[in-house]
Amino acid sequence: MTTGQPAGRRIDVPRGSVTSPDGLLIVDKPAGVTSHDVVAMTRRMAATRKVGHAGTLDPMATGVLLLGIGRATRFLTYLVGADKNYLATARLGQTTLTEDADGELTSSAGCQPGPDLTARIDTALASLTGEIMQVPSAVSAIKIDGVRSYARVRGGEDVALPARPVTIHALTRVGEIRPSTAADGTALVDLDLRVHCSSGTYVRALARDLGAALGCGAHLTSLRRTGAGPFTVDDAATIASLSAVVAAGQALPVLPLAAVARRCFPAVDLDEAEARALRYGQRLPAAVLDRAQAPEHPVVPKAAAPGVAAGFDPAGGLVALLTHKGGDTRPVLVLPN
Repeated sequence: MTTGQPAGRRIDVPRGSVTSPDGLLIVDKPAGVTSHDVVAMTRRMAATRKVGHAGTLDPMATGVLLLGIGRATRFLTYLVGADKNYLATARLGQTTLTEDADGELTSSAGCQPGPDLTARIDTALASLTGEIMQVPSAVSAIKIDGVRSYARVRGGEDVALPARPVTIHALTRVGEIRPSTAADGTALVDLDLRVHCSSGTYVRALARDLGAALGCGAHLTSLRRTGAGPFTVDDAATIASLSAVVAAGQALPVLPLAAVARRCFPAVDLDEAEARALRYGQRLPAAVLDRAQAPEHPVVPKAAAPGVAAGFDPAGGLVALLTHKGGDTRPVLVLPN
């Protein structure tokens, strides 16, 4: 999620000469640029304006950014709600305005390593695991009366956002804690964390709340998204590698819509008559969805569209996304031939 902080650098990318096909592009976002910068770069490389994202990353953060190109932008609604995985580093003993390393230092109480610190950290992490009520970062992009929260903070306002429910499936310490020292000599501790959480979670807020629980304050110094739904950094391409592809006159290596659907949603094999009916926007019997086979790593759709499955024609082509409604199987998104 973005803080609205300005990016520290820009990356020049070539303009594509071949329009990218419809599909999902999984980018390993570099540090120092915004997610919207990456969208702009992709539009240039894909030679199309039709590019969107399924959830932003802070400028400081790196890792998996899901981009839809062409008709795949219509899929993004169903990917935004996917669980996320992160590797993060929290610095204990200091707080910042943005709750990460990009922000102005607001306190420096310090944190002394001691024989009981590791046990106290593990206890605090356990208290932040499960279904919790989390207060989003004040410098988040959440709107208050039409104005982004981070803009109000920059304007000098004190912003207090209401807590909202999130699920922290796992929040664990990775390796040993590491003593560190601030520029003024204050003793600090660095801590690596692995996070598996629901969409809408602010990892910066987890670091903030961990510091509060320990009584010393904390902020993030690094954040890397290692997975979003069934997609991981192993699937992702760097901006440099994508630039090289485009410079060679080739189209971007997108994941086709049918492959995206098979990885994200339960699959229903349709016969020709069923596929034809759906392409005309017609309903099918409710029992059609009983034939759905669950994917290995299902994406949890947004609450607005629960129970979504993907229907495929006999040739393996994606016909539509389907859901139960009014006792029937109805298409919520139809893909033309």
